[in-house]
Amino acid sequence: MAKSPPTFVDADGVWVEILGVRRSAPALFLDRDGVVVVETHYLHEVEKTELIPGAGETIARANQRGLHVVLVTNQSGVGRGYYGWAEFRAVQDKIMADLAALGAHVDAVCACPYHPEAVTPYDREHADRKPNPGMLLKAAGALGIELAPSWIVGDLPTDMGAGRNAGLAGGVHVLTGFGPGQRAEALAHASDDFKVFGADSIDAVADLIPLLSD
Repeated sequence: MAKSPPTFVDADGVWVEILGVRRSAPALFLDRDGVVVVETHYLHEVEKTELIPGAGETIARANQRGLHVVLVTNQSGVGRGYYGWAEFRAVQDKIMADLAALGAHVDAVCACPYHPEAVTPYDREHADRKPNPGMLLKAAGALGIELAPSWIVGDLPTDMGAGRNAGLAGGVHVLTGFGPGQRAEALAHASDDFKVFGADSIDAVADLIPLLSD
C-alpha cells in the first residue's frame, strides 16, 4: 500500500513547511498563484503547473542577496474540498524542481485552507488567511526574519494587506494573476509606513531587490 505524501500541517490546520536555515535577515514574501506560477484557478494539477517568466531568476537573485524567500498562499481549494494536501504537495514538488533548475530555492512555504465559504472545519476566517498576517508571522518566527525591511509581492489587494498588517516595508502588486482590475485597491494599501508599487510581473521585482536587501 502506497504511503501518503508527507505533510507539514500545523496545529492550526495550516501548511507550514520550513526549508531554510534560521538567520536574521529580511524576506521577500511571495504569493504563489499568479505571481510565481501561472494562475489556473484552484491549481492542483502538476501538468498545469508553469512558472511565470522571470520568477525563477528573481527568486535566485533574492537568494544571492541573502534574503529569505517565503511563499505565502491562500489555498481555499483545500478548504472547499476541491483537492487535498496530497495534490498541493505534488504541485509544490513541481515548483521546487523547476526553481532548482534555475538555481533558485525558497526558505518556507505557508498555505492557508480557511475561507468563510469552505467546508467544516475550514469554514471561517482565520488569522493565517491573507490579508491577515499569520502566515508571514509564522515564517518569521521560524526563520528569524526581520519583518520591518521585508517586502511582499502579490496579485491581489489581500497580499498587500497581509504585508501591511505584518509590519513590512512595502509590497509590489503584479498583473500576472487577476489583472489590472485589482490595481487600484492594491495601491490603496499604501501609507507613510507601507509603500506599494505596481509592476507588470515578478520579473520587474528583480531590479528592486538590491534596494530591498540594503
